[in-house]
Amino acid sequence: MQAEPSIASVQPGLVRRSVRRLVGRELIEREECIAEEVAVALVYNEQPHAVMMLTPLDLEAFALGFSLSEGIIENADELLEVRVVPLEQGLQLAMRIAPRRLERLLARPRSLEGRSGCGVCGTRHIGDVLRAPRHASAGFVVDAVALRRALQQLSEMQSLNAMTGAVHAAAWATPEGDLRWLCEDVGRHNALDKLIGRLAREGVPAAHGFVVLTSRASFEMVLKSASAGIPLVVAISAPTSLAVEVADEAGITLVGFARDDRFTVYTRPARVSVPAVAVATNGEGS
Repeated sequence: MQAEPSIASVQPGLVRRSVRRLVGRELIEREECIAEEVAVALVYNEQPHAVMMLTPLDLEAFALGFSLSEGIIENADELLEVRVVPLEQGLQLAMRIAPRRLERLLARPRSLEGRSGCGVCGTRHIGDVLRAPRHASAGFVVDAVALRRALQQLSEMQSLNAMTGAVHAAAWATPEGDLRWLCEDVGRHNALDKLIGRLAREGVPAAHGFVVLTSRASFEMVLKSASAGIPLVVAISAPTSLAVEVADEAGITLVGFARDDRFTVYTRPARVSVPAVAVATNGEGS
């Protein structure tokens, strides 16, 4: 009987597995790094809330960012304790919040697991999903050069994705386009929650910079950004219609298809300063 391919932990967030790769007519046996995905149970004051699928890195930052972006707490000080508890089939984030916050949380429970590609799975009521976004402050402007500088640094800082090709990243950049913080995860929502948590934990004013995402811009990503007061969201892929609506309502500038030397501004274009260019019509440039 043939033995199963080996799988072993390399470092947090990665596992190594023996694989066979066919290249043309050549069969290559090798070991590859694979992004780790585990079930993480979120528990507040001993009350189960949700089970999320994520990469087991920056778990304390995820706990804080998730709690903030989901409106469970309003500031970092309200997350009183976070403990990472190993389980037989995953991990538990045992958190403690003030009793008044727990009462509000229990009034809108989640009943399903949160998959790595799902930011609102298990939410029972539409009103809990489509909650009114926080409005971004005015006065923040970046130029196109800064936006492109941030995009150029993005791939260089994605160490986990460079090894696996399987994770998303969310990064925070200064108005000059310098990336200061980056988080990776198999789930795009998780990566953004980790980033929001790290910014809050370090006392970084999120409103003084912008976010760059390696994914599409769905409404949940915009809503989470709005919860942190982020005025500009840049995604390398397309936005959804609801993301555009939420961004406009929240006063957020939403940029999509940000790749190489091109990008599309969908809302609040005054925040992105561009050089004088010829105006194109019907998608045709001169």
